[in-house]
Amino acid sequence: MNQPAKMIEALLFLSPEPVNEDDLAEAIGCSAEDVTSGLEELAAAWAEGERGMVLKHVAGGYTLASAAENDEAARRLLSKPRTPPLTPAQAETLAIVAYLQPVSRPEITRIRGVSADSASGTLLERGLIEESGRSQFGAICFRTTELFLRLFGLNSIGDLPPIAEWDPTPEEQSDLRERLMAAGGARLGETPTAEGEESAQEPLPQIEDEDAGDSEGDQPASAFAAN
Repeated sequence: MNQPAKMIEALLFLSPEPVNEDDLAEAIGCSAEDVTSGLEELAAAWAEGERGMVLKHVAGGYTLASAAENDEAARRLLSKPRTPPLTPAQAETLAIVAYLQPVSRPEITRIRGVSADSASGTLLERGLIEESGRSQFGAICFRTTELFLRLFGLNSIGDLPPIAEWDPTPEEQSDLRERLMAAGGARLGETPTAEGEESAQEPLPQIEDEDAGDSEGDQPASAFAAN
């Protein structure tokens, strides 16, 4: 293994976050070509199936991570979560932000059918989403953060699973269609009306906050746990 590759390996081992090529080149004091060559050598040395670790490209940088076949053993070793797992309400809110970003809190509320204040507040505190400008009506919009990409093993939002792969039941399709139609009308400043009636603008109604029950019986969504 050449010297740049050895140094890159050490830096990635020491860094708690992914490191991009420019920062690696600056830290090592070598050219971009040397970093690229070193990363290629590391990728071959840490190829999947060869060792217990793999070189991964996530969130615009590189990091060393445990191979997928070690996940179960790692979960047993690190069974105590460092942060509480996401509740179903928080996971649903995070999914809406991830796929529709930038999206405002009133839009999230209309899609979910319940207030998103508690869930979005928690996601903001945990650094999974952040503010991203305002909508045409002045509401604050949200987008996912680099921490979200790191925790879910994504290099960019484009790596999210295609929605087309989801196979909903007829009941889920009907409910989703109604929510999306309501959200679409809200983007235009309209409210749902009976057939033949003109649409009109009105303030967002006060909706019960579903997240208020998170600490009183809601089960964590372990599949969306942010460790």
